[in-house]
Amino acid sequence: MPKEPRVWQRMLSGRRLNLLDPSPLDVELDDIAHGLARVARWNGQTLGPHIFSVAQHSLLVEAIASHIDPGMNRERRLAVLLHDAPEYVIGDIISPFKAVIGDAYKAIEAGLLGAIHLHFGLPAQPAAALKRFIKQADRQAAFLEATHLAGFSREEALKYFGRPEPLPRTALALLEPWPVSKAEERYRDAVNAALSA
Repeated sequence: MPKEPRVWQRMLSGRRLNLLDPSPLDVELDDIAHGLARVARWNGQTLGPHIFSVAQHSLLVEAIASHIDPGMNRERRLAVLLHDAPEYVIGDIISPFKAVIGDAYKAIEAGLLGAIHLHFGLPAQPAAALKRFIKQADRQAAFLEATHLAGFSREEALKYFGRPEPLPRTALALLEPWPVSKAEERYRDAVNAALSA
């Protein structure tokens, strides 16, 4: 009799998160912050002595979103900070590879994001307007990362990510890659601050 494949990831908290049927009860902020601080954006193909982590990217997206909507409410801020949270389990797959592997990845990512949202008291599926808002900030972050860290020319980045809005220096300062421990701590603090707002 063939052995069933293991479909859960064991976290350092001791939780076992099932990839095919994730439970909000198995989601922990410490696991998310720990994992995202160790996942490299751009497959690690960035400048600097440290990786540019998904945790730091999430903080950059949150800073851009705050610039676009200074009065962002708690739900929007949390959704922005958690937009790439499934990557603490499944890694940061670059867009070209996502296009190659197709819908299976998207289904697992959506299931994980739904469980994460429920854990933090958000609707499993964000409203379409919120998704568009997050995508707008995410694309601006991608443009900045591409041109400052990943070797893209401005013209090439404009073609793939669109034209960004001018941003304050505080947002641009987030493009300097941090050590893992700093990215983990700053991400955890930002989510906790949003939760207590």
